[in-house]
Amino acid sequence: MNLDFLSGIGDAIGSFFATPVVQLGIKAIGIYIVIVWLAAAFWAFRDMQLRTANPILPYLAAALVIGFTPVLFLFAVAIYKIVRPQERLGEAYERGLAEEALLAEIDAIEHCATCGRKVHEDWILCPTCRTRLKRVCPNCSRLVGFEWSLCAWCGRDFDRPLSERPLGERALGAIGAVPTPALRGDTAPAAPAAALEPAARVRARRAATAAGATAPSPTPRP
Repeated sequence: MNLDFLSGIGDAIGSFFATPVVQLGIKAIGIYIVIVWLAAAFWAFRDMQLRTANPILPYLAAALVIGFTPVLFLFAVAIYKIVRPQERLGEAYERGLAEEALLAEIDAIEHCATCGRKVHEDWILCPTCRTRLKRVCPNCSRLVGFEWSLCAWCGRDFDRPLSERPLGERALGAIGAVPTPALRGDTAPAAPAAALEPAARVRARRAATAAGATAPSPTPRP
């Protein structure tokens, strides 16, 4: 009796799966699994392309998913997610740019060459080791670096001595001012002639003028 009962259940199940509707549903489920299987292989291929520059590894990732068949491809996806690179190429590039920007920002901060401590850009001496950081321009009293050959604010040339400079620059440099070059399109006011000439020449010219004024005029002959 038990065998007849079991055989009846088996016949009912067989007749249920033999119906056209159930057969169509089974075929649809099989097609869906195959589509998901192939889509997982394509996803592994594209994902590996975004994570490595090696042209062979994406094909190996897709072959791993396909080789596990539609029945066990979920295990292949799990294995791939474990062994794949955890960082994409774009993320690695952005991280490299962020690191370079951080290093550039750190380099922009001034440090003492002796003790390596951070110093302010307006400091002349390091408060830690007393190392001289900058010098003062003798013309405009602005802070300049030791490696500068001239002052960027007033144009004072530090390499040439005062005796080798042009006449006008020597005269104005002696009184504590250096002429600033005029900008393109601007007209600079002309400096007085007495200020641009040496003091000895000015005194000689004044003496000659005074002698000419006091000398008697020659008398005409008859």
